[in-house]
Amino acid sequence: MDSNEIRYEREEYLDYRITGDVALIVGGARGIGYAAAEALAADGARVALADIDRSAVTAAAERLAAASGVKVTGFGVDITSPTQVGELIAAVTSSLGAPSIVVQSAAVLDDKLFVDSGPADWKRMIDVCLYGPMNILHAVLPGMTERKYGRIVCLASDAARIGQARLSYYAAAKAGVIGLIKSVAQEVGGSGITLNVVSPGATNTELRQAREAGLLAQMGEEKYARRTRNVLRGYPTGRLGEPADIGAAIAFLCSRQASWITGQVLSVNGGFVMP
Repeated sequence: MDSNEIRYEREEYLDYRITGDVALIVGGARGIGYAAAEALAADGARVALADIDRSAVTAAAERLAAASGVKVTGFGVDITSPTQVGELIAAVTSSLGAPSIVVQSAAVLDDKLFVDSGPADWKRMIDVCLYGPMNILHAVLPGMTERKYGRIVCLASDAARIGQARLSYYAAAKAGVIGLIKSVAQEVGGSGITLNVVSPGATNTELRQAREAGLLAQMGEEKYARRTRNVLRGYPTGRLGEPADIGAAIAFLCSRQASWITGQVLSVNGGFVMP
């Protein structure tokens, strides 16, 4: 084998394009979900964006289609409703084809001491951040199993791995996601389906920006600036993450080159947690 053949084989193996695949991004109107959609569209996938904010997801789909040149469709969905999730999968299949890639990024976030929270807070968090992924998986797995192929990535959080003050029930819900993905990965691995978790560190999303704005209002500028410096000291890379940092990792796990990676938790966190 000459050097040209070796180079060709290496380039073929490192070709991450997924041209023709249908990628469903839940929570895709903004933030990490939208960044994942950008990365998957760049790799050649047709993209379905789903989000509870119907106007935002429609605008995001139009924006991504114009920027990428691939077919992108937006859908409104409340992932806490099994009925709506089933209707979403049917609509995506009718519009673009059966999804072979699913990214579950939808989430809510609270910032409370546990003793200041109550059952209504816990229920909202569990409904969106744990039952939501369960509803998505329950709807897409039969089709993927029949077709003998699928890539599923759910977003969790390093708070689920190490705990984090003021995020107790968020961390609990995301820990549930990790347990769910690891368990289901064992059940369907023989069907050509992989399930993995991407666990971001602090990432500059709209969700985080809203939380930080609330903290700034509570703490005042001087105290908030000290807090920001303290947060950054925990990151060896010296910066917070950007959505594109997480999107790139998601796109890799959705590629065919990741076919032997399943049931794993990939922390994309600038070195904040090194489990």
